[in-house]
Amino acid sequence: MIERRDSPRLAALRRHLPVLDWGRRYNRNLLISDLVAALIVTIMLIPQSLAYALLAGLPPEMGLYASILPLVAYAIFGSSRVLAVGPVAVVSLMTAAAVGKLALPGTAEYIAAAIVLALLSGLVLLAMGLFRLGFLADFLSHPVIAGFITASGILIAISQLKHVLGVEASGHTLVEIVHALWTRLAETNIYTLLIGAATLAFLFWVRKGLKPLLLKAGLPPGAAGLLSRAGPVAAIVVTTLISWGLGLSGKGVAIVGEIPRGLPAPTLPRFDRDIWMSLLGSAVLISIIGFVESISVAQTLAAKKRQRIDPDQELIGLGAANVAAAVSGGYPVTGGFARSVVNHDAGAETPAAGIFTAFGIALAALLLTPLLYYLPKATLAATIIVAVLSLVDFSVLKRTWAFSRADFAAVSATILLTLLLGVEFGVSVGIAISLLLYLHRSSRPHVAEVGLVPGSQHFRNIRRHRVLTDPTLVNLRVDENLYFANARFLEDYLQERVSGACGVKNVVLMMSAVNLIDASGLESLEAINRRLAEMGIRLHLSEVKGPVMDRLERTDFPQQLSGRIFLSQYDAWQALAALPAADAEKRGSGEGGMRRAGG
Repeated sequence: MIERRDSPRLAALRRHLPVLDWGRRYNRNLLISDLVAALIVTIMLIPQSLAYALLAGLPPEMGLYASILPLVAYAIFGSSRVLAVGPVAVVSLMTAAAVGKLALPGTAEYIAAAIVLALLSGLVLLAMGLFRLGFLADFLSHPVIAGFITASGILIAISQLKHVLGVEASGHTLVEIVHALWTRLAETNIYTLLIGAATLAFLFWVRKGLKPLLLKAGLPPGAAGLLSRAGPVAAIVVTTLISWGLGLSGKGVAIVGEIPRGLPAPTLPRFDRDIWMSLLGSAVLISIIGFVESISVAQTLAAKKRQRIDPDQELIGLGAANVAAAVSGGYPVTGGFARSVVNHDAGAETPAAGIFTAFGIALAALLLTPLLYYLPKATLAATIIVAVLSLVDFSVLKRTWAFSRADFAAVSATILLTLLLGVEFGVSVGIAISLLLYLHRSSRPHVAEVGLVPGSQHFRNIRRHRVLTDPTLVNLRVDENLYFANARFLEDYLQERVSGACGVKNVVLMMSAVNLIDASGLESLEAINRRLAEMGIRLHLSEVKGPVMDRLERTDFPQQLSGRIFLSQYDAWQALAALPAADAEKRGSGEGGMRRAGG
């Protein structure tokens, strides 16, 4: 049988429109798996959509709107088979912080600004995808992002206590929110508190205790998992009935009220230059955080099925989802961790599960919204609190303290600044800290003086291993690319090493770990070559990688080099060592070499 290959044009089209790839292999078995997963995710997403819209300071229907067309758009353009896109807690909080600077929550101006923010986020993501900037996520420190998410989770949980207590309180920082809650504590509505506290207790118990109970009762694991995830739905149904039956709205309990019935009408975001410029910075931050969260979830789940995620295509998919949210009356969305895991565990095989989920949310918007009139806001707040507390992970402080004090300082600063100065300032500082840590570490590369391991052709650090050295020969292994940020460091290091070292005739730079030399790095090598030559010392290179050598050969540096370029470090040793191996000095700690691997 002859395998039919796609033309380059068709292959490129399928790469940019993944739906053409998985769609052509769609069959009945995949359909059944996706429908089951969609049913479960829909049950989970309905209360989440309403709750996260409340968190963002928006009408609850906007949460539903943000869970319809964005899922369809991502299914067409996204590269993940199981990522579930929609409103998420951190992005909802960032939306409230960004839009809250322009208008009061609930006003028409606030809603219009949230829609513009979704469009701007979509355009930023699309631009990053078109310019293939997905690699930028690699520059963000994962501990720093974890610290930001932890602080955001705390802020979200604290901010929702006002709905549990039934009081008016506002603020964007921990101090502001706690102060507002404290001053209004005496105004707590007892009925709201009972509803909120009971819902919190029930949801916490459902997360940990319901599934084992159902398994003990004999239910299959799949059914037990489905029922345990339906806890928020049960809480909504029961508290809505209680609110309606007891007339709690007349006793001061805040309810959702009337939710417009039907599907969202096409929306044209407001084109106001001042609003766009005010929200652009927030849109960039939301895009970056949303992308980092999405790509982390997508890659983790894809690895379990040996699938591949294309970061640049993910930018396109998320960008399309946010543009779809804007034109359908929603607000910024991204891939959610909890619902994506549920989607994966429920057996979703293709992004069609997201399309089916969108149909489920659309049916809810058409048929169920009148039933939510008496839903207490305290119930939605409790749903948010339980969901976001799973994001809080203080173990990152313990791990970074043990492994890297610099990372610990960065994480601690991110958490404290986010709590004390707000999410936008916190995430901005977190991103800046990530970049500064990268530049700091790469600006002071690890340079090891190496010697020959007796009886072998291997070279290891003289401070960790008992090795052979020659007093006339200095062998340095450079463990970092040579570029503008660290080029001067290598110059200073070499100058200090050879100054006052009598008898040194040759210096070899072992380049096995160097993958790139930029113009600044080349200038430093030229300067090192000149200075050593003035001191009567020859400079040599060894183990230069092919791409690096190709670049060097485009210049006259190989001709100017006072020494030679060796294929291997052992070749350099044989050619340059003044003493035979038997007479060479033994240096270093054999115990250190036994204790620590590597070199």
